[in-house]
Amino acid sequence: MKKYVIYKRVSTAEQGRSGLGLEAQERDIQLFLDGFSDVPFEIVSSFVDILSGGNNDRPELKKAIELAKKEDAELLVAKLDRLSRKVSFIASLMDDPKLSIRVAQMPYADKFQLHIYAALAEQERDFISARTKAALAEAKRRGKQLGGLRDKTMKRNKVVKADAQRRAEKLKGAILPMKKAGMSLRAIAGELNTLDIPTARNGKWTAMQVKRTLDRLGNS
Repeated sequence: MKKYVIYKRVSTAEQGRSGLGLEAQERDIQLFLDGFSDVPFEIVSSFVDILSGGNNDRPELKKAIELAKKEDAELLVAKLDRLSRKVSFIASLMDDPKLSIRVAQMPYADKFQLHIYAALAEQERDFISARTKAALAEAKRRGKQLGGLRDKTMKRNKVVKADAQRRAEKLKGAILPMKKAGMSLRAIAGELNTLDIPTARNGKWTAMQVKRTLDRLGNS
């Protein structure tokens, strides 16, 4: 019989008291159990932490992990970020041979794909922060009189180049592991498309776009 130990996390005491966030997690977990789980199955126990995802010292998660390993059960979470928002912490869990993790929103994802998702999620948060700062700086610059058209073009090109390099760095944690695993450029592009990771212009990945990204990283 398939066994599960359920783990849920909310960020604040207010969410814990009101149930905000918990209901959505419970809904996704139930959808997984009803439509994607092997049957029959048993819920061994359920644990909830009311702590930030950046805090890896979570007592209920430790209990859930220990019980899952003891009972030879899968640790079931609604979303990957319920485990942590730090890819290094998630990677350490993935490396534990005695621990099996299942994510309700990604019912068919294996450990390799979950690691990529974790890396991309962390990089996306960093990129959004950098993009916001860049947008604010650009808005501030627009309020001043700039030089001629040539100066504007040069400044714009520098921004575009910097954005491309920054985006390549943010994708490094996802693309380099696939490259090191021996996957072809076409296969990497296909995997990024399968994971719904858009290009800078929200398009589909091609082998050439993957090569350009690797070139920016010095890993062609």
